[in-house]
Amino acid sequence: MFSYKKRLQYPVNIKKKDLRMAKYLVTQYGGSNGELAAALRYLNQRYTMPDAKGKALLTDIGTEELAHVEMISTMIYQLMKDATMEELREAGLDTHYAEHSKALYPTDANGVPFTVAYFATTGDPLADISENMAAEQKARAVYENLIDLTTDPDVLGPLLWLRQREIVHYARFKELFEHYEKMIKNGQMSKVNMMDQVNQNPNNIIFNDMNNFLRD
Repeated sequence: MFSYKKRLQYPVNIKKKDLRMAKYLVTQYGGSNGELAAALRYLNQRYTMPDAKGKALLTDIGTEELAHVEMISTMIYQLMKDATMEELREAGLDTHYAEHSKALYPTDANGVPFTVAYFATTGDPLADISENMAAEQKARAVYENLIDLTTDPDVLGPLLWLRQREIVHYARFKELFEHYEKMIKNGQMSKVNMMDQVNQNPNNIIFNDMNNFLRD
């Protein structure tokens, strides 16, 4: 199902410690608009997409979001590497250290732990894709806020790249939403029939035939 290569999607090579930036950046790991929430949202929603096109897109983007989790985690690790206790205290990370030492832990920038309440899976393809479009726009906005908080080119490069991927994902979800809307409008599929197809189509089991789902 997954073809894993031992490299990041975009190279991360941060040379300067910046613990405050690490504290801000963690929100894109475990925050409500972060990469972990996006990955789990899409990989759950894919099961109730009514055709191979939708299943493939949700699988592809959900998998890519896991790669973004890797990037964010790497950035946080490098920003905190070799930090002293004094530096951790000054950055307000002493409470994190008390619970987790220097280990990664998914929270937002305020230290609120990750929760699956950040996303929904309704079983309605149009509702779920609408949520996904909004999620991508919110993630883009957060990346723009993070970009405003640093001048380090080693941090800016990955952040700019990740921001651009949110724009691409939004466009792909918009195309899929319009694809289903057009099918309903043209009478090719009613909303009721769309859900019936989800429930009755044997190809709804994603792992039956991955070739079908990746064809589009």
